[in-house]
Amino acid sequence: MHTLFMVLLATAACCFIMVLIWLWQKKINNAGIVDIFWSYNFPVIALIYCFTGYGLDERKWLITGMCLVWGIRLGTYLYVRVLGHIEEEDGRYKQLRIDWADNWPFKIFMFFQMQAISNVLLSIPFLMACINPAPRLNWFEYIGTALWIISLSGEAIADRQLQKFKSDKSNKGKVCDVGLWGWSRHPNYFFEWMIWVAYFVFACGSPYGWISIICPLIILYLLYKVTGIPMNEEQNLRSKPEAYKAYQQRVSPFFPLPPKSN
Repeated sequence: MHTLFMVLLATAACCFIMVLIWLWQKKINNAGIVDIFWSYNFPVIALIYCFTGYGLDERKWLITGMCLVWGIRLGTYLYVRVLGHIEEEDGRYKQLRIDWADNWPFKIFMFFQMQAISNVLLSIPFLMACINPAPRLNWFEYIGTALWIISLSGEAIADRQLQKFKSDKSNKGKVCDVGLWGWSRHPNYFFEWMIWVAYFVFACGSPYGWISIICPLIILYLLYKVTGIPMNEEQNLRSKPEAYKAYQQRVSPFFPLPPKSN
């Protein structure tokens, strides 16, 4: 019952936050802010689990600290990117406005709420760690932490390379293929997925932690088939069709691999 209470409390908090964000997006006419608070919701959940969980304090604070650093970094990066162009909504959400034109307010509200539910579902590794009373850390948790550090660094580097490329006005209309972007069309997505693999490895040190394998699998599916690569590439093909088609032919879509020669 205590674990159920923890999950229900986290769900209520995330759904309430997304109601507020839905109201905000109506005011600023930019649904892209959902991405920001999808990231920020994870630290909220981790803190709830940390303070209400009955596990070892060192383990709770380690996984919570990992989530705080990752979630706040990603959310803040998206905050700068999305609200720095507040007058121009992300092309993915522009397309959704067209697709959902028959009932946009209700459909986007439900979309925001589903993001909140996904936050809670994907937080299984944090829950497992925070209710694990084992008296000391184990090698799964040490390996998971090391993998998390590597993955977070890779994601931050990819984001920085893209940001630097876009800030150069001479690159307008061009495709970013520098650094990690020359080995993967979506290195930020790849390292994001690896972060979830790291959380899964960490959770394997807890009883029933293996259940959290669902989290990196869901993230991989979403990135590959739903809101990640497909929507991103559709937008890039609309905005710079010839350049992006050439980029697709020579660079791996997800896993970093040496680029093909022209």
